[in-house]
Amino acid sequence: MRHTISVVVQNRFGVLTRIAGLFSGRGFNIDTLNVGPTQNDKISRMTIVVVGNDQVLEQVVKQLNKLVDVLEVHDFKDGDVIDRELILLKVKASSATRPEVMQICDIFRAKIVDVQSASLSIEVTGDESKID
Repeated sequence: MRHTISVVVQNRFGVLTRIAGLFSGRGFNIDTLNVGPTQNDKISRMTIVVVGNDQVLEQVVKQLNKLVDVLEVHDFKDGDVIDRELILLKVKASSATRPEVMQICDIFRAKIVDVQSASLSIEVTGDESKID
C-alpha cells in the first residue's frame, strides 16, 4: 500500500540522514521526499512517500516518533492525500515552431514560464498519470 508520511522535525544537521536510514534499514525505498521549512525556521516538514507492508510501516512510524528531533508524525492513507506533480521543461522553439508549441501547451494546460530567443521553459502540473 502507498503511504504519505508527514514528519515535523527540528531543523538540524543529520536529521534527514537518520530518518532515511530508518526507512532503508527496514527495507523501504523512499519513492518521493520533500523537505521544507515551516513558519518557524527552526522546524521543517518532511513529506515522505513509500510503498510497502502496512504492519512494518506502522513500526517505522512508531520508531520515527521515538527519534529525538522528530516532533510529530502523521501517516496519511490514500484517500486523505491529493497528489500533484510538477515538471519543468525547456523546449527548443524557433519563432516558426513557437505557435505549435504554445498550442500543445494549451492542450495540456501548461504554463510558459520563460521565453528565450531559441527556447521556451514550460511548467506542467497534474496527477502522476498526466505527468508521466
